[in-house]
Amino acid sequence: MALDRNTPNDLNAFWMPFTANRQFKKAPRLLASAKDMHYFTTDGRQVLDGTAGLWCCNAGHCRPKITEAIQKQVAELDYAPPFQMGHPVAFELANRLVDIAPEGIDHAFFTNSGSESVETALKIALAYHRARGEGTRTRLIGREKGYHGVNFGGISVGGLVNNRRMFGTLLAGVDHLPHTHLPENAFTRGQPEHGANLADELERIVALHGAETIAAVIVEPMSGSAGVILPPKGYLQRLRDITKKHGILLIFDEVITGFGRLGSAFASQHYGVTPDMMTTAKGLTNGVIPMGAVLVSGEIYDTFMTGPEHMIELFHGYTYSGNPVASAAGIATLETYREEALFERAAEMAPYWEDALHSLKGARHVIDVRNTGLVGAIELEPLPGEPTKRAFNAFLQAYEKGILIRTTGDIIAMSPPLIIEKEHIDQLIGTIGEVLATLD
Repeated sequence: MALDRNTPNDLNAFWMPFTANRQFKKAPRLLASAKDMHYFTTDGRQVLDGTAGLWCCNAGHCRPKITEAIQKQVAELDYAPPFQMGHPVAFELANRLVDIAPEGIDHAFFTNSGSESVETALKIALAYHRARGEGTRTRLIGREKGYHGVNFGGISVGGLVNNRRMFGTLLAGVDHLPHTHLPENAFTRGQPEHGANLADELERIVALHGAETIAAVIVEPMSGSAGVILPPKGYLQRLRDITKKHGILLIFDEVITGFGRLGSAFASQHYGVTPDMMTTAKGLTNGVIPMGAVLVSGEIYDTFMTGPEHMIELFHGYTYSGNPVASAAGIATLETYREEALFERAAEMAPYWEDALHSLKGARHVIDVRNTGLVGAIELEPLPGEPTKRAFNAFLQAYEKGILIRTTGDIIAMSPPLIIEKEHIDQLIGTIGEVLATLD
């Protein structure tokens, strides 16, 4: 049967993720193709991508170097087993990731997604302490409003209630820091002034449970899926100081913030704070092929490299860890970032982006605007008794007007490809302003 890519004859079989399935299937929004900054719908409309797909297409869509690398690799070596075997492309990608990572981050463990990267980092943290003779360190600390994927470890340390409430008992031995979404920081440009003291809540948790029971703290440097919640000035450094003081590993979830989103390779460099581990995915392959990586310090890696050399050091991994085609996509993506200086470009465009976003202060229903690098959020006052509905209506109207945005709760979140031009920013923010002016 020939495949009609534009008009599927039945939408029923696909149970869509994080989607109001019944609403969508009554009025589907179907994308047929993409190029650079735009999607093209099955009915022939052009839609400006204001979200880099899903925080992942940082270099834009259908970039030639990435496409050609995938085509060449799949014709040369489509798959190679990662257990007790290897292939050169995965080792080369790991080298290139370490080259752009913060100093001291020396190794990469490949996964297939951000969710798997988080699970891997949590398991490495637990195994690391056991390998050091501190097996009592089993407690994991997340943060309210944190998002760390959708597997059981990730939703346990995560702090988005809707992602947790349907699934019953999660991992035991998990605690949470308070979030930093404070009303006194409304309409801040970049990092807010208030809230660094909230990191000191970790000292309270340590006093409650004992440092000898805590394995790791995991936070997003910037909380993306919760609606672009920025770290107050000094907050991340304070977390780093407290974790070091008590021998606790610090994990930065950089699945969203990695690969140029804030104007540096990683948010850890942007904020000047180096964790013990970093979880990555999304922009690693420009979203083209699923892949993630956990970047770890040399000290963590070396702790496992003991005992007989023929013995497996870490009983963990995936069938597709370091997949050849995904690895080729990753290398081509990193080359595209470098050749087009996209990280630097994000930093250069950030002030124009900031001014455009904050021009919406005073627009109807807007109660906050937040930004950093090429990411921003517009928080709306909820409709009384109908949370999330106002922002979702804005999303639908924006799509009809030719722009793609994303909503989380009553927050409009945007993270455009790093190739965005000023006229695209004007179109994106101008259209949102038009939508807000007529929104109930």
